[in-house]
Amino acid sequence: MFWYIDPAHTSVTFSVKHMMLSTVRGSLGKASGRIELDPAHPEQGDFEITVQVNGITTGDMKRDGHLASPDFFHVEKYPEISFKSKAIFPKADGRYTVSGDLTIREVTRPVSFDVELIGTAANGQGGLHLGAAASVTIDRSDFGLTWNMPIPNGVLVGDKVKIEVDLEAIDEASAKTRGLAA
Repeated sequence: MFWYIDPAHTSVTFSVKHMMLSTVRGSLGKASGRIELDPAHPEQGDFEITVQVNGITTGDMKRDGHLASPDFFHVEKYPEISFKSKAIFPKADGRYTVSGDLTIREVTRPVSFDVELIGTAANGQGGLHLGAAASVTIDRSDFGLTWNMPIPNGVLVGDKVKIEVDLEAIDEASAKTRGLAA
């Protein structure tokens, strides 16, 4: 069965250490993508998700502008981040490890997300919705995000970035009526 990401009910967030003291949290822009998944056999699934980076927000306009600049995401040149699954490994209790390729700034690296398949539900119009949550921690320098500034207790921006995805997808027929699928 094909599912399409519902951008109105999907969020991609990140968190990273600032001055090695506090955690700065933010979110990326609109997510889109197609998932091929039978909820009875998720380990046979396949999906790709794309996120618009130009919607980056951390609650501070100056910081958001710096993150959008060539020092970090360079959104004019690299407007999207994408993940393409390669394999899904069952764990327990609706949890999976999903391995695949993460691309940031045209740099592609293998990563493995921890995924919880939350389940499916019918809406009032006869459509189906699928829910999932995923997280991964990456080293941002692996993707060319190397800007930093030394400070007495380390660096201004931590290297480890946690990415979290809270995803809702809708069935293909519903996605076509909403213009999310061709």
